[in-house]
Amino acid sequence: MAKYTGPTCRLCRREGIKLYLKGERCYTEKCAIERRNYPPGQHTEIRGKFLEYGMRLREKQRVKRMYHLTERQFKRFFEMAERMKGIVGTNFLILLERRLDNTVYRCGFASSRKEARQLVSHKHVLVNGKCVNIPSYLVKPGDVIEIRKKDLVSVKNAIESVVRRGVPSWLDVDKTNMKATVKIMPTREDITMPIKEQLIVEFYSR
Repeated sequence: MAKYTGPTCRLCRREGIKLYLKGERCYTEKCAIERRNYPPGQHTEIRGKFLEYGMRLREKQRVKRMYHLTERQFKRFFEMAERMKGIVGTNFLILLERRLDNTVYRCGFASSRKEARQLVSHKHVLVNGKCVNIPSYLVKPGDVIEIRKKDLVSVKNAIESVVRRGVPSWLDVDKTNMKATVKIMPTREDITMPIKEQLIVEFYSR
């Protein structure tokens, strides 16, 4: 599967917004957006404005990179959202939020979604007492998510710094025991990042 291996901060600069891909670094003055708030590459000052297609493409790329997904994974979730009842854009974002790697990140057990995916893939996460190593697993109300090894330094550091971004209301987190319970399904209001999902719907519907 294709995977981006270039500089991570370059992605934030390209999208012109903090995607919080580097964990704690994104909250410090070392953040690339704080130091160089312009697109990477030469002659960026003479680039023209985006047309409608460009705006839709950029929004799609921004959200895809935010959730650390490939194009194939991203489109698969969009197609799932199309088959569900309700508003496609809202369904799509809720599906992305319900991913296990995103849930681990939102619980505060990892400082970034990339780190959360690694925790899941390396079998450090239990769901309802069973090991689940599939990052795309969709959590549901009542699921109990737990870290297997309580002595992982990266998890301890992430829990200490989760105060910066907070824990969403649809999760009940026990930081001491490194355990969290999914209380309810996430809603659109729980997603605080500035996402215009309608542009993504228009991009895939063209």
